[in-house]
Amino acid sequence: MKTPVSSMLMFLIAAILGAIGQYLYKSGSETTDHRILSYVMNTRLLGGVICYIGVMVLFVAAFKKGGSLTVLYPIYASTFIFAALIALYAYDTPIKPLNVLGMTCLVLGMYWMGK
Repeated sequence: MKTPVSSMLMFLIAAILGAIGQYLYKSGSETTDHRILSYVMNTRLLGGVICYIGVMVLFVAAFKKGGSLTVLYPIYASTFIFAALIALYAYDTPIKPLNVLGMTCLVLGMYWMGK
């Protein structure tokens, strides 16, 4: 079965949404305290939840269009690349050579899994 490009694009968008969701969870957690309301009323945490709901909707839509798990899930693995870029921009977290090596392995793995 050939994986439709539209399914691959949905998984790529899901990967970006997943990385944004991770950022929102991290930044939202920085403003919480021991009270449950500080979690429930936190707009960043709510934004992270919405991002992950979007990820699941995109997964379902992509699978509905068809495609191979061995093609689609490796695309979602790029979430970690997008998360590293967001961390660099938002927190000045350096991307070290070892991180680049890991990202390169992810990209090569995605390529090989899709073959």
